[in-house]
Amino acid sequence: MSTQPSTPLAVGVGGFGAVGRTVAGRLDGAGIPGLRLAAVSARDVARAEAAVARFHRPVPVLALADLAGVADVVVECAPAALLREVAEPALRAGRKLVVISVGALLAAPDLVELARAHGGQIIVPSGAILGLDAVTAAAEGEIRSVRMVTRKPVRGLEGAPYLRERGISLEGLREPVRVFEGSARDGAAGFPANVNVAAALGLAGIGPEQTRLEIWADPTLTRNTHRIEVEADSVSFSMTIENVPSEENPRTGRITALSVLAALRKLTSPLRIGT
Repeated sequence: MSTQPSTPLAVGVGGFGAVGRTVAGRLDGAGIPGLRLAAVSARDVARAEAAVARFHRPVPVLALADLAGVADVVVECAPAALLREVAEPALRAGRKLVVISVGALLAAPDLVELARAHGGQIIVPSGAILGLDAVTAAAEGEIRSVRMVTRKPVRGLEGAPYLRERGISLEGLREPVRVFEGSARDGAAGFPANVNVAAALGLAGIGPEQTRLEIWADPTLTRNTHRIEVEADSVSFSMTIENVPSEENPRTGRITALSVLAALRKLTSPLRIGT
């Protein structure tokens, strides 16, 4: 018996930047069995309308809050500050909400309660975290420690609130410099466009307060690099991943959009790999 619904699930894409355009374009083009693109949302409505007009199946450009009215699944890929604008209507309507602004989710635990109260579900894709499945599995036992070291090209960290508030300039940097050391929660707050990976790691494992994070600005790098070390009663492991930054947005890795697509595919696939 097929697990794919007879009627495709409608997907609304909230945000039309580097990630949103990739996700919407794939859903419209090659497509994912059991899913269909229903609508997108964008700050630049005219630009988005011109883009979707070239789709095989053009869709409307709606306000973030209106996506829940036309979609079974809402994908949040907007700036972190807009998470509530897309999340609250979707969860009140009992929709599935795919979130990439995981750092903002740490500051909004009530959204989990909102999902529980209305039968919705928040889905956090693995994104740039290699082995997130292993962390969630280890969390079923006892995890003793989780440490993550993130190294990014200077362009990927410029403009972060943590740096602005402390008057830290990365201009002319010639060698790697550690710009942050602390909890994943504090790191996600100070670098909201940079370390959603750390927030996801915190939620998957021992919590964002206990997850330790270092962030380095490294002018010698061209890729975002994350090293994770986990010690648990069931397993000890370390892993390193190098993500190719998006050409349009150096703060986001190319794998982010692909991870969203993989998470969407799992919703209807007759074979699901990974926990």
